[in-house]
Amino acid sequence: MAIKHRAKAFLAIFMTSALALSACGGGGDEEEPAASDLFKNPVTLTWWHNASQDGPGKTYWQKVADDFTKLHPTVKIEIEAIETNQLQRTRLPAALLTSDPPDIFQAWGGGEIREQVEADYLKDITSQVTAEVGNIGSAAEIWAVDGKQYGLPFRMGIEGIWYNKDMFAQAGISAPPTTFEELNDAVTKLKAINVVPIAVGAGDKWPAAHWWYNMALRSCSVDTLKKASVDLTFDDPCFVKAGEDLKAFIDTKPFQNNFIATPGQNDPTSANGLLANGKAAMELMGDWNKGTLETVAQDPAKLAKFLGWFPVPALSGSAGDPKAALGGGDGFACAKNAPAECVEFLKYIVSPEVQKGYAETGTGLPVAKGAEAGVQDPALKSILEATSSATYVQLWLDTAFGSTVGNAMNDAIVAIFAGNGTPQQVVDAMKSAAKK
Repeated sequence: MAIKHRAKAFLAIFMTSALALSACGGGGDEEEPAASDLFKNPVTLTWWHNASQDGPGKTYWQKVADDFTKLHPTVKIEIEAIETNQLQRTRLPAALLTSDPPDIFQAWGGGEIREQVEADYLKDITSQVTAEVGNIGSAAEIWAVDGKQYGLPFRMGIEGIWYNKDMFAQAGISAPPTTFEELNDAVTKLKAINVVPIAVGAGDKWPAAHWWYNMALRSCSVDTLKKASVDLTFDDPCFVKAGEDLKAFIDTKPFQNNFIATPGQNDPTSANGLLANGKAAMELMGDWNKGTLETVAQDPAKLAKFLGWFPVPALSGSAGDPKAALGGGDGFACAKNAPAECVEFLKYIVSPEVQKGYAETGTGLPVAKGAEAGVQDPALKSILEATSSATYVQLWLDTAFGSTVGNAMNDAIVAIFAGNGTPQQVVDAMKSAAKK
């Protein structure tokens, strides 16, 4: 794949509380289907999403599908809920190679969606979603390639540290850390009361890799990250420094025993489960985490009382913007040969009323204007405010750099966690993958 064709895979967010300000749009070369052709004949849409655990997210998506069918009785929607790692890394790539992929499926934007567009997997929906893109604003750009829209986001927010407020109080931590020095001090205090400071699911790779992403965000300037996201150059010393900072942090032993084999989510023994059930004090994760925690909590009411959130701390003396954040979202795209009803369903998912209902589930932050009233949870409100005030939001690096670089990068980062990798090997893996 030619490097010059890489997407602008970063997001500088200037958002209102609904995570949307500016409108964007573009002309597509596909004609909008005639209204008379829609909902005329029976159609079955297959829908793959990642709300795989029983809980508010999975329940809500079923309701959305059922409500759409009530509005349009000719459309039947068959849902398959698949765990994120499996969906993104194996199931979806394999399905897109076949002649019968799902009609509508989870899409993460950035470099990944560009790869799918270049492989001719996706439907150009530009002309059909002008109004929706205008209402969503700049966040929609992540699901566009060369000015054409191939998907739409339904969730957008930044990453931070979810924590147990009761454990912090017991350890004498008076306020959430704002620097890594303060975070290290908090780790020491939590160990002193025999509490696991931080849970991490290195068994699923990406939860561990996100620690390196945040070190890179703190070590590299915004311009360096922008350039790397566009042309996949990783020569700046800051990328090696990110690994060195990560190794230094790992050496303080902030994580649970056997973290290298711990799954990230969806199980009481996962990193999510450790935080949700009072067995760890912190976890680095995105805005979707509240809903995931609730699915594994033995006592959801207790979880709701102790759960808090704070932004990733700044790293003193580093070139990165201390108020920049790592973030991204979830969206959906339609397969190239999906029926026109697929686009209509996609538009329905991002409509303000459906988005408000999504926000009310507490599983993530909506992107549509008019949906912000659905955000009621205090922790999610904190994320909404932090996202709006961030000076720059960098798209998840494995998504920004595309799956080829992203997978190689994650593998090399996890090797550092396992004790058999080096900071330089991460950069070498990224450079090697970028040449493919």
